[in-house]
Amino acid sequence: MTRAFLVVLDSVGIGGAPDAASFFNDGTPDTGANTVGHIAEACAEGRADEGREGPLRLPNLDRLGLGMAVKLASGMVAPGLGADPGGAWGAATEVSKGKDTPSGHWELAGVPVPFDWTYFPDTEPAFPEDVTRAICKAAGTDAILGNKHASGTVILEELGAEHVRTGLPICYTSADSVLQIAAHEEIYGLQRLYDLCEAIAPMLHEMRVGRVIARPFVGDPESGFERTMNRRDFALAAPAPTLLDWVVGAGRPMHAVGKIGDIFAHRGVTDNAKGADEDLMEALVALGDTAEDGSLTFANFVEFDSKYGHRRNVAGYARHLEWFDAQLHRFFDNLRDGDLVIFTADHGNDPTWMGTDHTRERVPVLCHGIGTRKLGQVAFADVAASVADHLGLDERGAGSSFL
Repeated sequence: MTRAFLVVLDSVGIGGAPDAASFFNDGTPDTGANTVGHIAEACAEGRADEGREGPLRLPNLDRLGLGMAVKLASGMVAPGLGADPGGAWGAATEVSKGKDTPSGHWELAGVPVPFDWTYFPDTEPAFPEDVTRAICKAAGTDAILGNKHASGTVILEELGAEHVRTGLPICYTSADSVLQIAAHEEIYGLQRLYDLCEAIAPMLHEMRVGRVIARPFVGDPESGFERTMNRRDFALAAPAPTLLDWVVGAGRPMHAVGKIGDIFAHRGVTDNAKGADEDLMEALVALGDTAEDGSLTFANFVEFDSKYGHRRNVAGYARHLEWFDAQLHRFFDNLRDGDLVIFTADHGNDPTWMGTDHTRERVPVLCHGIGTRKLGQVAFADVAASVADHLGLDERGAGSSFL
């Protein structure tokens, strides 16, 4: 029996989504967005030299076929990513009608989203009156702050001091199907924030809003406010059993790393390591050594997206890619003969693009442990089918195995 490791580099898209024209940032279609390709161009042109310099250096991922996957997905020859592949490589296309975290992860786990998500309009107020009333009732207040589309960091600068003064929760949304609530971890209370989000989540889920997210922060008006690592997502459960359920249903361990448990409403999860990406890398390296035969490790590294993509920080994104790649030798050293590792992503978030939202892109599929070959154009759901095939599970979901 062998093991499988499915590693999602959150938002590390490679361009070329055939329906990108139907998805927008600041009213402009995502046609031409290419997260990896445009970062590589910026690095080669000296436009990403803050805390690093020169061409983008990703020898481990490129050796698996990253540069070839970018070319396959979008036609772009990404500067610095020209290695002859030593792994199996391809590009995956999403069919779900969303460029968000749940859509991408559910489909990677074998279940494309069968319905349209509910999104809140980019107006003020953004939330229907019944949603606002429900938040107020659960919070014990007569009003909320925000009630609009906003960046999570910008809205703390704008409303953090008023929240501390009034005790009113800060509520906002984005281009994703989400309602986010920010509150001071110490003054408002972390558990109180969690309780508020949990109380209103069923109503939002009935509306087919994908997530209610608790966004705790600390700080003060004088020195500024900063979000903490104690975020918690209250997510709508997938509409059908996913790869995680298949694994646990077969009596196998399913180790979650990062926000995987939150994304899948903690269904089909044996245990869940959480923390910053540096902590998650330590967890992944350790599981390379300790994960049981027949197990699945499903990891998400979110900081590509949360710290650099949404903030359109090209140099930061490049630094984080290079950091991640440089750690992989430690993980590979712990692997066993017969293990399958798949590196992929859930959507794009091109830091060179206009706006601050995700970008609709194809994603890389880079495989270690199944030889060297071109996988070609595959579906997101084929990832789940291939992992299930490798682990000897009967289920395939909506996909077909590329093994």
